[in-house]
Amino acid sequence: MAKFLLSLHLLVVALCIGPVAVAVSMFPRKARAALAAGPEQPAAQVSVRLLHRISNVYALIGLGIPLLGIGTAQAMGVLGNAWLVASIVLTAAAAGVLLLFVLPGQQATVDALDATEDREAETARATGKLKALPMTAGVFNLLWAVVLVLMVIRPGSTNGA
Repeated sequence: MAKFLLSLHLLVVALCIGPVAVAVSMFPRKARAALAAGPEQPAAQVSVRLLHRISNVYALIGLGIPLLGIGTAQAMGVLGNAWLVASIVLTAAAAGVLLLFVLPGQQATVDALDATEDREAETARATGKLKALPMTAGVFNLLWAVVLVLMVIRPGSTNGA
Protein backbone atom coordinates (compact mmCIF):
# COMPACT_ATOMS: atom_id res chain seq x y z
CA MET A 1 0.00 0.00 0.00
CA ALA A 2 2.86 2.40 0.81
CA LYS A 3 4.35 2.02 -2.66
CA PHE A 4 1.00 2.71 -4.28
CA LEU A 5 0.45 5.81 -2.13
CA LEU A 6 3.97 7.04 -2.84
CA SER A 7 3.48 6.57 -6.58
CA LEU A 8 0.15 8.37 -6.44
CA HIS A 9 1.67 11.20 -4.36
CA LEU A 10 4.52 11.66 -6.84
CA LEU A 11 2.13 11.61 -9.79
CA VAL A 12 -0.11 14.27 -8.24
CA VAL A 13 2.93 16.40 -7.36
CA ALA A 14 4.27 16.24 -10.91
CA LEU A 15 0.89 16.99 -12.47
CA CYS A 16 -0.03 19.83 -10.09
CA ILE A 17 3.16 21.58 -9.06
CA GLY A 18 4.78 21.49 -12.51
CA PRO A 19 2.09 23.57 -14.25
CA VAL A 20 1.95 26.09 -11.37
CA ALA A 21 5.75 26.44 -11.34
CA VAL A 22 5.82 27.10 -15.09
CA ALA A 23 2.80 29.44 -15.04
CA VAL A 24 4.08 31.62 -12.19
CA SER A 25 7.48 31.84 -13.89
CA MET A 26 6.04 32.87 -17.27
CA PHE A 27 3.42 35.26 -15.94
CA PRO A 28 5.53 38.37 -15.19
CA ARG A 29 7.02 38.60 -18.69
CA LYS A 30 3.68 38.02 -20.39
CA ALA A 31 1.93 40.46 -18.04
CA ARG A 32 4.43 43.25 -18.72
CA ALA A 33 3.93 42.74 -22.45
CA ALA A 34 0.13 42.73 -22.14
CA LEU A 35 0.06 45.87 -19.99
CA ALA A 36 2.39 47.65 -22.42
CA ALA A 37 0.35 46.57 -25.44
CA GLY A 38 -2.88 47.87 -23.95
CA PRO A 39 -6.37 46.88 -25.04
CA GLU A 40 -5.36 46.93 -28.70
CA GLN A 41 -3.58 43.56 -28.34
CA PRO A 42 -6.13 41.04 -27.04
CA ALA A 43 -3.84 38.08 -27.84
CA ALA A 44 -1.34 39.25 -25.21
CA GLN A 45 -4.14 39.49 -22.67
CA VAL A 46 -5.36 35.98 -23.42
CA SER A 47 -2.05 34.41 -22.43
CA VAL A 48 -1.98 36.39 -19.16
CA ARG A 49 -5.48 35.26 -18.27
CA LEU A 50 -4.63 31.67 -19.16
CA LEU A 51 -1.50 31.65 -16.99
CA HIS A 52 -3.48 33.14 -14.09
CA ARG A 53 -6.20 30.52 -14.51
CA ILE A 54 -3.60 27.72 -14.57
CA SER A 55 -2.04 29.11 -11.40
CA ASN A 56 -5.42 29.28 -9.64
CA VAL A 57 -6.80 25.93 -10.73
CA TYR A 58 -3.66 23.90 -10.11
CA ALA A 59 -3.05 25.65 -6.79
CA LEU A 60 -6.53 24.59 -5.71
CA ILE A 61 -6.00 21.02 -6.88
CA GLY A 62 -2.56 21.04 -5.24
CA LEU A 63 -4.15 21.48 -1.82
CA GLY A 64 -4.63 17.71 -1.81
CA ILE A 65 -0.90 17.05 -2.12
CA PRO A 66 -0.06 17.54 1.58
CA LEU A 67 -2.96 15.32 2.64
CA LEU A 68 -1.83 12.57 0.30
CA GLY A 69 1.77 13.10 1.42
CA ILE A 70 0.91 12.78 5.10
CA GLY A 71 -1.06 9.61 4.38
CA THR A 72 1.90 8.24 2.44
CA ALA A 73 4.32 9.15 5.25
CA GLN A 74 2.09 7.45 7.79
CA ALA A 75 1.91 4.29 5.66
CA MET A 76 5.72 4.33 5.33
CA GLY A 77 6.21 4.95 9.06
CA VAL A 78 8.24 8.14 8.60
CA LEU A 79 5.75 10.71 9.85
CA GLY A 80 7.95 12.04 12.67
CA ASN A 81 11.25 12.20 10.76
CA ALA A 82 12.98 15.59 10.70
CA TRP A 83 13.33 15.66 6.91
CA LEU A 84 9.58 15.14 6.54
CA VAL A 85 8.71 17.81 9.10
CA ALA A 86 11.06 20.22 7.28
CA SER A 87 9.37 19.31 3.98
CA ILE A 88 5.95 19.99 5.46
CA VAL A 89 7.08 23.38 6.77
CA LEU A 90 8.63 24.29 3.40
CA THR A 91 5.49 23.15 1.59
CA ALA A 92 3.40 25.40 3.85
CA ALA A 93 5.81 28.26 3.13
CA ALA A 94 5.50 27.67 -0.63
CA ALA A 95 1.71 27.64 -0.33
CA GLY A 96 1.89 30.89 1.64
CA VAL A 97 4.04 32.57 -1.00
CA LEU A 98 1.63 31.45 -3.70
CA LEU A 99 -1.53 32.48 -1.86
CA LEU A 100 -0.30 35.73 -0.30
CA PHE A 101 1.95 37.16 -3.01
CA VAL A 102 1.83 35.40 -6.38
CA LEU A 103 -1.90 34.95 -6.92
CA PRO A 104 -2.87 38.45 -5.67
CA GLY A 105 -0.16 39.97 -7.89
CA GLN A 106 -1.50 38.06 -10.85
CA GLN A 107 -5.06 39.08 -10.00
CA ALA A 108 -4.06 42.76 -9.90
CA THR A 109 -2.69 42.43 -13.41
CA VAL A 110 -5.82 40.70 -14.70
CA ASP A 111 -7.94 43.39 -13.03
CA ALA A 112 -5.88 46.08 -14.76
CA LEU A 113 -6.41 44.38 -18.11
CA ASP A 114 -10.17 44.23 -17.44
CA ALA A 115 -10.42 47.85 -16.25
CA THR A 116 -12.63 50.06 -18.35
CA GLU A 117 -12.63 53.11 -16.07
CA ASP A 118 -9.40 54.64 -14.78
CA ARG A 119 -7.32 52.12 -16.66
CA GLU A 120 -4.13 54.09 -16.06
CA ALA A 121 -4.49 53.91 -12.27
CA GLU A 122 -5.19 50.17 -12.41
CA THR A 123 -2.20 49.64 -14.69
CA ALA A 124 0.06 51.61 -12.34
CA ARG A 125 -1.16 49.56 -9.37
CA ALA A 126 -0.63 46.30 -11.28
CA THR A 127 2.83 47.37 -12.42
CA GLY A 128 3.82 47.97 -8.79
CA LYS A 129 2.75 44.47 -7.79
CA LEU A 130 4.22 43.03 -10.97
CA LYS A 131 7.72 44.13 -9.95
CA ALA A 132 7.75 41.63 -7.08
CA LEU A 133 6.31 38.70 -9.04
CA PRO A 134 9.56 37.39 -10.57
CA MET A 135 11.14 37.24 -7.11
CA THR A 136 8.15 35.61 -5.46
CA ALA A 137 7.87 33.11 -8.32
CA GLY A 138 11.54 32.29 -7.81
CA VAL A 139 11.07 31.82 -4.07
CA PHE A 140 8.03 29.60 -4.70
CA ASN A 141 9.97 27.43 -7.15
CA LEU A 142 13.05 27.32 -4.91
CA LEU A 143 11.00 26.12 -1.95
CA TRP A 144 9.59 23.30 -4.07
CA ALA A 145 13.08 22.39 -5.28
CA VAL A 146 14.29 22.12 -1.68
CA VAL A 147 11.29 19.95 -0.78
CA LEU A 148 12.10 17.71 -3.73
CA VAL A 149 15.72 17.37 -2.62
CA LEU A 150 14.63 16.56 0.93
CA MET A 151 12.25 13.92 -0.35
CA VAL A 152 14.96 12.28 -2.45
CA ILE A 153 17.85 12.49 0.02
CA ARG A 154 15.81 11.93 3.19
CA PRO A 155 18.59 12.73 5.67
CA GLY A 156 18.50 10.42 8.65
CA SER A 157 15.80 8.25 7.13
CA THR A 158 15.93 4.54 7.75
CA ASN A 159 14.38 4.09 4.30
CA GLY A 160 16.99 6.22 2.52
CA ALA A 161 19.47 4.95 -0.03
